[in-house]
Amino acid sequence: MRNVLTIAGRELKSYFVSPIAYVVLTGFLLLGGWFFFNLLARFNSILTYYSMQQNPQVLQRLNLNEFVIAPLLHNLSVVLVILVPVITMRSLAEEKKAGTYELLLTSPLRVSEIVLGKFLGSFVFVAIMVALTGVYPLILFAYGEPETGVVLGGYLGLLLMATSFVAIGLLASSFTENQIIAAVSGIVALLLLYIVNWPADNAGETIGALLRYLAITEHFAQMVKGVIDSKDLVYFATVIVLALFLTHRSVESVRWR
Repeated sequence: MRNVLTIAGRELKSYFVSPIAYVVLTGFLLLGGWFFFNLLARFNSILTYYSMQQNPQVLQRLNLNEFVIAPLLHNLSVVLVILVPVITMRSLAEEKKAGTYELLLTSPLRVSEIVLGKFLGSFVFVAIMVALTGVYPLILFAYGEPETGVVLGGYLGLLLMATSFVAIGLLASSFTENQIIAAVSGIVALLLLYIVNWPADNAGETIGALLRYLAITEHFAQMVKGVIDSKDLVYFATVIVLALFLTHRSVESVRWR
């Protein structure tokens, strides 16, 4: 475990000694802030309109979770599709490019320790990104009454989705020494996982159900509604474990060449 934490600490430190961490964090928070305040302004406009119309039935259906928190989390998930592969692209590809990959593999470290350490370092950085956006619901709690359980469920879903993205991005980075190729491959893989359910309605009952299950958005959407189902938790755990297993095999294959 000490080796894993050492590699994770080295990986996390490498982000903050370069401009990558600050550019990504700033861009992510700026976009998140833009989404949040525009959604909040839209909600206030709708609230004002129906208040003037004196329509209590519609006013009762208006809530911060549905009109602000849920769209915000969905928008942030789209941004993570692009940013997470940019974060993970250097994890293993840079080691290959710099010539330190062979040194790492010939060290007394196990392949599983290398993979878990790289994954943990990137995960902590992405978790910091997600945690910093928590300031937006805190603003709502200060001035409004969003449903706490729904907010927590949505953020758990966002964190699990981000963790899955990290594992897949690390897998893409293990295939090449070119960071641009790793980033583009990761983005394409995540986009496919994001939109695989689009043809589900016209694909027949069995294939449609399979496509919906494979789509990460289907499981994320349930958690954004505050529904924590074991089926969704198992899905995220499977994606993460499978991606890490394939990364382990990819790294291990280089050792035996």
